[in-house]
Amino acid sequence: MTVAQFAHAHAYPTHQAPAAGAEVSASQKDVAIDFDDGLEPAFSLITVTDARGKPVTNGKAVVDPSNKKHMSVALNPLTPGDYSVAWVAVAEDGHRTQAHYSFTVK
Repeated sequence: MTVAQFAHAHAYPTHQAPAAGAEVSASQKDVAIDFDDGLEPAFSLITVTDARGKPVTNGKAVVDPSNKKHMSVALNPLTPGDYSVAWVAVAEDGHRTQAHYSFTVK
């Protein structure tokens, strides 16, 4: 008798740029996150807001079609201050993970 086993994956970050707690220059052009599993582009997102909660992204987050483990979002020009990143990652099997972190522009 054969028993089928299913892997239930959740996508977790392996690399974040800028990293959590990082100090970066105002020339930061995007936020990019690499995950350990492929993402569903229609349901995965990154939002970036300033200290007042105002969005600073330039368009929607994009999952790289040639590497579904990579998602990024372009940023409008940044000024010195604190910024919050919130992300939602829906793995190709439908499992959802989410988190948030912050970075500072000096």
